[in-house]
Amino acid sequence: MDFKPLVTLLAIVNPLAIVPFFIHYTQGFTSKQRQRTVLIASFSAFAVIATCAVVGLQVLEFFNISLASFQVGGGLLLMTSALSMLNAQPAEAKATQNEIDDTSARASIAVVPLTIPLLTGPATMSTVVIYADQAKTFFQHAALVGYGVVIALATAVCFTLAKPIARFLGQTGINVMTRLMGLILAALSVEVMAAGLVKLFPALAG
Repeated sequence: MDFKPLVTLLAIVNPLAIVPFFIHYTQGFTSKQRQRTVLIASFSAFAVIATCAVVGLQVLEFFNISLASFQVGGGLLLMTSALSMLNAQPAEAKATQNEIDDTSARASIAVVPLTIPLLTGPATMSTVVIYADQAKTFFQHAALVGYGVVIALATAVCFTLAKPIARFLGQTGINVMTRLMGLILAALSVEVMAAGLVKLFPALAG
């Protein structure tokens, strides 16, 4: 079984790096509210990954986008995410200050912005679609959906243990972890772009 998709997804989603955001967004929440937020965010992350794995290719066909072009674009997205992570910034952190401060938005922070775009943004979605195309059998597609379950469980664990993790690692530890995952993601993004470029320009294959 190929675990490269799982490693890539873990590097992009990196729920450990989102722990400080989770703590910030859930300030003042009761224990029950925080637990509900963890459950919704985890399930939403799985739902995004599973949806992209099952119907992502059909969406590309609907818009008449070739997978090779999508691979190059997705690879560029992964590279920009990797560069952000190498600077100790979460790969998908695109929430605005207004989203953070908006009291009415805090009621649904489990979905926006915690799940989309902090956990599963464009880079995550494009990665799942690319690997869905590489899946040739039903079991490989099922494995990709299963990796969504692993991501959801990792998210649930990190968010449930958010405060102890933040105390143990400190900001420095979280930054180091983010940079390491960024380095892995940069290497994987080059592979994705190379595969797409070879399809677009066969001469590159030699």
